[in-house]
Amino acid sequence: MAWRAAGKKGTFTSLTKALAVRSRYTAASVSKSNLEEVQRTIPVLVGQIQGCFLHAAQWKSNCTNLLTYRTSIRCFHASPETLAWKKEPEALGLKIQKKGKFKKRTKDSSPPVEAPYVPPKLKRAASSSLSDRTVEIFEGMTIVELAKRCGVSIPVVQDILKNVGEKVDSEYDPLSIDISELVAMEIGVNVRRLHSNEGAEVLPRPPVVTVMGHVDHGKTSLLDALRLTSVAAKEAGGITQHLGAFVVGMSSGASITFLDTPGHAAFSAMRQRGAAVTDIVVLVVAADDGVMPQTLEAMSHAKAADVPIVVAVNKCDKPAANPEKVKIQLATEGLALEEMGGDIQVVEVSAVTKTGLDKLEEALLLQAEMMDLKSRVDGPAQAYVVEARVDRGRGPLATAIVKAGTLVCGQHVVVGAEWGKIRAIRDMLGKSTDRARPAMPVEIEGLKGLPMAGDDIIVVHSEERARMLSAGRKKKFEKDRLGRKMDAEKLGSLVSESNLEDEEGEVEEKPKRVEMTIIVKADVQGTVQAVTDSLKSLDSPQVFVNIVHGGVGPISESDVDLAQACGAFIVGFSIPTPPGSINQAANKAGIKIKIHRVIYHLLEDIGNSIVEKAPGTFETQVSGEAQILSIFELKGRSKAKGDDVKIAGCRVIDGRLIRSSTMRLLRSGEVVFEGSCASLKREKQDVEAVGKGNECGLVIQNWDDFKVGDVIQCLEQVNRKPKFISSQSGAVRIEC
Repeated sequence: MAWRAAGKKGTFTSLTKALAVRSRYTAASVSKSNLEEVQRTIPVLVGQIQGCFLHAAQWKSNCTNLLTYRTSIRCFHASPETLAWKKEPEALGLKIQKKGKFKKRTKDSSPPVEAPYVPPKLKRAASSSLSDRTVEIFEGMTIVELAKRCGVSIPVVQDILKNVGEKVDSEYDPLSIDISELVAMEIGVNVRRLHSNEGAEVLPRPPVVTVMGHVDHGKTSLLDALRLTSVAAKEAGGITQHLGAFVVGMSSGASITFLDTPGHAAFSAMRQRGAAVTDIVVLVVAADDGVMPQTLEAMSHAKAADVPIVVAVNKCDKPAANPEKVKIQLATEGLALEEMGGDIQVVEVSAVTKTGLDKLEEALLLQAEMMDLKSRVDGPAQAYVVEARVDRGRGPLATAIVKAGTLVCGQHVVVGAEWGKIRAIRDMLGKSTDRARPAMPVEIEGLKGLPMAGDDIIVVHSEERARMLSAGRKKKFEKDRLGRKMDAEKLGSLVSESNLEDEEGEVEEKPKRVEMTIIVKADVQGTVQAVTDSLKSLDSPQVFVNIVHGGVGPISESDVDLAQACGAFIVGFSIPTPPGSINQAANKAGIKIKIHRVIYHLLEDIGNSIVEKAPGTFETQVSGEAQILSIFELKGRSKAKGDDVKIAGCRVIDGRLIRSSTMRLLRSGEVVFEGSCASLKREKQDVEAVGKGNECGLVIQNWDDFKVGDVIQCLEQVNRKPKFISSQSGAVRIEC
């Protein structure tokens, strides 16, 4: 109300005009007289509105100070010193573009600088930490849980689900275990499937026992004695070179599934697969041989898989058998035997006389009873591929052991990166069956491709789901393979760069490294892997072993064409001899084909081939020594024959002197001169070499300062080839 009354009298308008703030540039024209006039006007205006404010005096002083303050600020900004840059910018060091035509830039004639290419950053970087991460998935997992475990946001998972054709309603919708694996593979993480037995029928099952030990310690003979067969007599070379699975019915009525593993050093991966799928490990040790390298390796595999061990001391019927020594060796290696207060059972057996087999059976059944082995019987099966091979009539075949559930004919399965529909199931005796229960070894027929030994078998609901899972796994496997290859190339380049110069900065001269290209063909997938790993272990600084292809089955024309294209030779293991047409084509193309049935012979043959192909290293060796007994001088020679010549009369005291070699003159044990031999005579006849105990005349080019008692050494360049070394345990290597 007070402001409305003041407005009617014109007071508010006058006050506004008096307090109006002028612009930046007009404020500079306010003089001292104008300022005093404004200050005289304020009390009059304040007196007119005293009724509107209780503290008019305070308001008057505030308004006066405000006007004075704002005016002084305006005067400061408009001072001549502040506006000096508009008149004389050069005085302040400023450069302003003058009006007129623009000046053209001078062209730079220097070549452009090549900047390294920097790739753009990805929106969602698939870091190496993601590829190394392993997440656990299960049936009914929600989108939220899957995104949390994979370390990505929920929209990312939802987008992937839409791409694979899944309907997404809510982020709390349950997903099948197959779809969860597809999403995880698309994100770039590894998965491990978790299966629940809740609501399923769980029944006791037979134990799966893996027999492991050193080569030629009697593993297969012991199994033959248990099942009353003679498999060992049919093995090539008398040693096991494949992983076998079979069921043995014991005299007590119980059944045990046995896995027989090879004992040679080349089959380490097979022993590792056997330990991964087993319940109990039977460690076979020969009583006359003791603990050997593959025995220790089998112990480490069993400990890594957290599997109980039962020790079978075999060959106790031999005169040189010493079971107590074997027990002491095992205890020294860390096995807690029962006789020494531990929990590991030890049984003394003999596969030849069949003694102690009942005690071994009792020990295995007791260990299985203590473990209380049970598995889910109904529902989709979980199986493990033990071995894989290709049959000419039936196609790819996979030997597997069922871990849980029931495997039924006609189901769609995904095995590693391959898929298929089970066409037939056969037991280890070759009989067809319609289903396989837990702990039962079977052979599966109907896969589209050959799986890798060690792959898991999972059952899916439809062919479309099987195709999607197989394609996703193949894509991830190829991505991981390329990543490992790139990492290996980077590491190799760094190592080569670091080895270019030594500590003093001098370039080291290294022998030339040649490449040996090999194609491997074998009867089963596990043998291909074992032979490939063994051949790669023969790498040396002089020869690089490059395995360009490894396959299962007999040698075909495509293998010959590939070998001709890359300059390789073909190695066949436990396969039939190729037909005459393939041998003829290989001979015409100059390709070697080597077929072997025993791993010893194969590694020895390839090792000798590597030694022959190696360039070797040249070394200087002393091939002979001679001592100077007298000195002869030829004078008065014509100008055509040259100056006077001094001849050293020598006697060869070791080795022989060769005319084409380099001679080294030693005096009091120190090297005086090295040079080529100009003349070597024996009894006035020029000779090429002089043996030990003979006397000769020797002339060294560009040297005539001989003294009696000097020693002349004959230096010879020798090409030293690498050596192929095979240990008693079967391990091989190339020593340069």
